[in-house]
Amino acid sequence: MQALPHHYQVSASSSPKQTVMLKAEGLPDLETDAPEEFGGPGDIWSPETMLTGAIANCLILSFRAIARASKMEWTEIDCDVEAVLERIDRVTRFTRIILKVRLVVPAGTDQVKADKLLDKSKIVCLITNSMTSEVVLEKSIISE
Repeated sequence: MQALPHHYQVSASSSPKQTVMLKAEGLPDLETDAPEEFGGPGDIWSPETMLTGAIANCLILSFRAIARASKMEWTEIDCDVEAVLERIDRVTRFTRIILKVRLVVPAGTDQVKADKLLDKSKIVCLITNSMTSEVVLEKSIISE
């Protein structure tokens, strides 16, 4: 890992009747728009779905790094995220993030260790650590 601080730069552009185009050096452009709930088309990535996806992605990458450092073998991990958006005191914000994680491990894997590593992954996820929302982790560990 490179020394902190890290800096990430993205540019966005649009016109009155077009989608928003996100650009970052070295990455493919990403077309976005408002979600269906806010009058958008509902068939392309929105800020809300990108944030929800970033949470799932970050949890998995955090787990992968922690499992590697802990020398724990695993076969597969899936993370479904439900992000709840509400309006409270005239402010619209995400209030609750529910992480539903399914981890598949080889037979004989220490289930307690696997459970602890999933908990640690939630704790170190930099995306959810940057939010004020409640974060709930629901875990399922399956032995092959």
